Amino acid sequence: MTAPTKAELQEQLEALEHELESLRAAADEAEAKRIEYLHDLKRLAAEFENYRKRVARDQEALVARAHERLVKDLLPVLDDLERALVAASEHQEAQLEDGVRLVHRELASVLAREGLAEIDTQGQFDPHVHEALLAQPSEQEEGSVIEVVQKGYRLGDRVLRPARVVVARATEQSEA
Repeated sequence: MTAPTKAELQEQLEALEHELESLRAAADEAEAKRIEYLHDLKRLAAEFENYRKRVARDQEALVARAHERLVKDLLPVLDDLERALVAASEHQEAQLEDGVRLVHRELASVLAREGLAEIDTQGQFDPHVHEALLAQPSEQEEGSVIEVVQKGYRLGDRVLRPARVVVARATEQSEA
């Protein structure tokens, strides 16, 4: 093997310098893309943070409007209660009873418009909507609701408060 000539070495050096120059250009291009992607990522992160804050503000405003509407609907009930209290202080029992009935009817109406519904307590005990406080011997079918101690309510499809009930159990004669 013969040693490369000066011209061959010069040629190899130029090729290596040209390759180095293209690698530097590719590195510069990659660095520029990296910076561009980093800026895009930072902008996207800032946009997302702004979106998150806007959604939180909108949610708070929606809740405030819903509360405002409910309170506004309850104001006539408060007025009726005040009138009932005035009637009670004047010892007008008939007017007091009428006033309390009116308040009850109005409050039930407002809550029904908001989606409140009474839980049905007729028939069999359902542990999803009833809370058994006591089981008493009864002639009725075992497991049926025989007394409601406290009404239960749903709001939409969710149970707000289960109905507190007394459940029938078999009498001792039928157990023997």
